[in-house]
Amino acid sequence: MTKITFYKKNNKIIGFEVDGHTGKDDYGKDLLCCQISTVAQMAVLGINELLKKKSFTEIQDGYLIIKLNEKDADDDQVQFLFKLCKSSFESIIFDEKKYAKLEVKNV
Repeated sequence: MTKITFYKKNNKIIGFEVDGHTGKDDYGKDLLCCQISTVAQMAVLGINELLKKKSFTEIQDGYLIIKLNEKDADDDQVQFLFKLCKSSFESIIFDEKKYAKLEVKNV
């Protein structure tokens, strides 16, 4: 199962974490896992490469985390990307509760 956790502070999304493989299909053939990974990596590229924000980012097999400080997270474009990413995840996993879940934590 893939667990997606968004982190909020002072009503702003400051980052998210994607942990685990969905297990819906064999490794390398799992389209659900591929969709989740694509959305997550798009957000990382958008924030780090296009918006030039400094983030804590770690990417490993089956794991991705991106977090920003409050000042950088307060940027409207950053919030747009995070919200777009969250909405995309919600759409992708809507009928996949057995394989993925999303939660929001206030930190």
